[in-house]
Formats: sequence, C-alpha cells, structure tokens
Amino acid sequence: MPGKPAEPTERSAVRSLLRLWPYVRPVRARWIGAALVAVLASCLALVIPLVLKWMVDGPVADRDPGGVWLGALWLFLLGIAEAGLFGLRRWLVARPLAGVEASMRADLYRHLQRLPVAFHDRWPSGQLLSRGTTDLMLMRMFLAFPLTFLLVNGTTILVGFIILFAQEWSLGLVLLAPAVPLMVLCSLFETKYALVARRAQDQVGDLTTVVEESVLGIRIVKGFGRNRSQALAFRALARRLRTTELGKARLLAGIWALVTAIPELAIGAALVLGTIEVADGGLSAGTLVAFLSTALALRWPVDSIGFLLAMSQESATAADRFFEVMDVAEEPEPEGPGPGPGDAGAGAGIVFDGVEFRYPDADPGAPPVLARIDLRIRPGETMALVGATGSGKTTLTALVPRLHEVTGGRILLDGEDIAAMERSRLRELVSVAFEEPTLFSASVGENVLMGAEGASGPELDRALSVAQADFVHALPQGVDTQVGEQGLSLSGGQRQRLALARAVVGAPRFLVLDDPLSALDVHTETLVEAALRRVLEETTAVVVAHRPSTVMLADRVALLSEGRISAVGTHQELLRTNAEYAWLMSGAEGAGVLVPEEGSTR
Repeated sequence: MPGKPAEPTERSAVRSLLRLWPYVRPVRARWIGAALVAVLASCLALVIPLVLKWMVDGPVADRDPGGVWLGALWLFLLGIAEAGLFGLRRWLVARPLAGVEASMRADLYRHLQRLPVAFHDRWPSGQLLSRGTTDLMLMRMFLAFPLTFLLVNGTTILVGFIILFAQEWSLGLVLLAPAVPLMVLCSLFETKYALVARRAQDQVGDLTTVVEESVLGIRIVKGFGRNRSQALAFRALARRLRTTELGKARLLAGIWALVTAIPELAIGAALVLGTIEVADGGLSAGTLVAFLSTALALRWPVDSIGFLLAMSQESATAADRFFEVMDVAEEPEPEGPGPGPGDAGAGAGIVFDGVEFRYPDADPGAPPVLARIDLRIRPGETMALVGATGSGKTTLTALVPRLHEVTGGRILLDGEDIAAMERSRLRELVSVAFEEPTLFSASVGENVLMGAEGASGPELDRALSVAQADFVHALPQGVDTQVGEQGLSLSGGQRQRLALARAVVGAPRFLVLDDPLSALDVHTETLVEAALRRVLEETTAVVVAHRPSTVMLADRVALLSEGRISAVGTHQELLRTNAEYAWLMSGAEGAGVLVPEEGSTR
C-alpha cells in the first residue's frame, strides 16, 4: 500500500539528498559561507600542533620562560578564534535552514490539499503527519550539521594528512594504512543502516496513526471499555519500534567502535615508531609532539564518520519519504477550454451521461461501482437518490464536485462537461453537505463561511436560519465560539446543521446533499425541511435520501440498484409501481433485498 511502501534495497543516498537542492538554492550563499567558516575554524585547530612544535623545540629546549608564555598566548588566541568561528557558523545557518524547513512543510501541506481523494483514502494520516514533522526535522538537521561537517571533516582530514606527511612521511603512512578497511566498513554500514532507518521511520508513522485514531475516537474507546486493547495495540507497535531502534543502535555502536579502534591502533603504532626515531636522533621531540597532536586533532573528524553517515542515511530516508508524497500527481486540470453551455444538445441542469466509476484500487476484474448511469435533472429540480446500502449513492454524488473522477461517460452542468472545468470554478458552482459533518478547530462563523468565499454577516445569518442553527447565538461567544477539534463540543445534530448552513451560505447554483438531516430530531427536521424547501426552489439539487420525509423534498426520485438507475419517477409513482422502492421506504414484505456486490460498498 502506498502508505507503507516497500523497503528500498537499492537506492543512492546522494541522489535522494540532491533532491533537496531546489529548497537549499535560495540560501546557498549563506550555507556555503557557514561551511567555509567551519572549515577555517577546523583548520585553525591544526595550527595548534605547529605552535607546540615551536614551543618544544624552541623555548622549552632553550629554557626560555618568555617564549613559553608567548606560545601559551598564541594557543589561547587560537582557541578563542576557533570557538568564535564555530559560533558564527551556527548563527549563519540557523535562520535560513529554519526557512528551508518551513518552505518544505508549506509545499507538503499545499500538495496534500491538491491530491485526489483516492490518495487520502489509501494513506494513513499518521504516515503523512510523520513526513510533515519528524522527516522534515531530520532533513533540516542534516543540512545544519552532517552535510556541513562531512565537508568540514573531509577537508580537515586532507589538510591534516598533508601536515603529517610534511612532518614525517613514514609515520604518515602508518596513520594512512587504516583508510581502505575503514572505507569498506563504512560502505557496508551505509547499506544496512539505510534499511533499518527506513523501517524505523515507517513504524513511527504507524505509531502516530494509532495515537491520532485513539484521540479522535476516545469516546468509542471509553464507551466500549477498550482502553486496555488500545493500550496493548499501542504497546505492540511501540515494542516493534523499540526493537528497530535498538537494531539501529547496535549498527551504530559497531561502526563507531571500529572507526574509533582502528585509528587508535594506528596512532599507537606511530607513537612507538616515533619514540624510537627520537631516541635514535632521527626525529626531534617537537616534531613528534606536533605529529601526535595533529593525529589526535584528527580523531574527532575520523571518529565522527559513523555518526555523520548514520544521520545522512536517516535524512536520505526522510527525503525519500517526503518525495514519495510530493511525487504523487495532483488532480489534473483541463488542458483547454471545454464545451460551453448547451453543448451537444445536452440542455441545462445536471446530466449523467453513461457514467461509470470504479475505484483505483479495485481488482481489474471486479464490476464497477457505478455502471451506465443515465440521468437528467432539470434546472431548478430536486432529485432524490434512493437505494440500499452499498448501491453507490454517495459515490455518485461525490462525482459531481469531482471528489472522484468518472472512469467512463461524462457529467454535464448546464451542458458543460465538468471534466473540462477548472476545479475552482466547479466548486464555486457546486456546494456539498456530507452525511458525516466535518467541522474544523475554528469558530462557528468561520466553519460556516468556508462554504462561500467572500460571504459575510447577512449570508451567515441567512444560512444559519435555513439550517435551523440559531442555537449558535446562545453559545458563550455566539458565532465567534470555538467549536474545538472535529466540532466534538457540539451534538451530532448541531454539527449537521452547521454543515448544512455551510452548504447553502453561498446560494449555490447546484447543491449536493448526502442525507443531510439524518442526525436531527423529528421537530427540528420538520423546521429544517420547511426552510430548505425554499432554498431548493432556487437551485438544482441532488439529495441522497433514506427516509420518506427527506424524499418529500424532491420533485422526482431516482432508484439506484446495484450501481444502476433502475427507476425514475415521483415518490407516489414509484411507491405504486416499484416493489424495491416501496420496501426501502416502508419495509413492507414482498420486495427483494438488494445484496451489493462484494467489494463495491463505499
């Protein structure tokens, strides 16, 4: 499944990280400046052994206290300069790299808003959240530290070995001997660590999903007493992640131990050989001190290789996960102007012309959810869609605002094919209210006004009146009251009325309502229906209905059976002539029960 992609077996970390360049390009000058400052600071540390050589072979050998104090002053100044330069480096990169992270997060969020609904149906929300938080943090840390210090440490090692060979080439060869085995070990480590790092980051996404679902579904968890089972599920995922993280730690500990031990052995060998040369008079004591001091100064650049490679691999994996989402194609826009109103003699209103639909993840041989839907809704008419559970009513209504794309046929609004319309224009013409009302962590007014850009107070008051949502005026801050996450501070009926108000606030030309009154009590439903009937007189509407009271809002009724329109007529006509419809409306004996195809229920 896309939310849990297969673990990569072959991929270049460098290629993955190079994809960050478009985001780094705007701040490249400051980043390069920070890297050069860090290189300068690191190279200053290599001057210290040369000062020590001068002190040992000069003032110390000559017993000159003044020279010793002068050398100490130089060492102090070099230390202050090194610390100041490293502080400057951090200051140079902090702001621009925070901007890079913010830019990537904004692009990810913008892209997610433009991806098709089918994508969001397949991907767990926790996987997307972890990509927008943990993965972006890892990439920012890579740009701030590993990337810089791979360059800095590489330069330091190069300059350091030049100094070592200039002082005593034979001892330099001793220190250079571990280079080949270290490169082989690092290559093996990189391959293994990449797989474990990817597994850990995917498991973080799974864990995030469980936490999010448990918080949003806390009423179900508590209502059914499932606290223990949820805790056990969380614990199992947490243990799996812990096992993976321990595997990462073992790999890192192993490479770090080898990267530390092998150079230490080389330094020990160089110390023994250098001491022998000093004793034989072939090497000065100052040169040996400077040589060993330089070698010790190179310990951190060499020792950090494993740590920097680990962080780079985690960042490369994070980049892969980020671009997995960014590479998903957005909803396509029409390439050119489509047929204008009245084209093909289709007439006005809403026309379903041979519409077929199957979900992208459906088996190739499975029957379509909707097959050959032919239906015409005249201008100003309200059409009720009736059918058994799984017959495709909600799917059909989702095709009108292009939440899903038809896989066959076409849908016309006032004669214009919706596939040739820009989505922004289509969704200005079509307003929707779903059976499950979704509210956001915002005020009541902000939630309702989301239904129409530019709408203001009068439109808000009218929409609240139509939806019989005047209860909002009794809330603590009226329409400015914050409804909380998912609107759970309100009752189901209150949420549904606000969702209905959001659908009608912009006086849309076309209205799609998916059983909008299911959570209302009988008295409120009667009041809403009376007000809604006036709204429906001014628009062309499709209403998914399960109850006779909702059907009565419609001028005509279309019966959907097994993904096809099996009958169209008025409520009374279908009651007299269609047994399935009569059974759906009254539950009377004698009508066959619709059994949807397996896998077609949505």
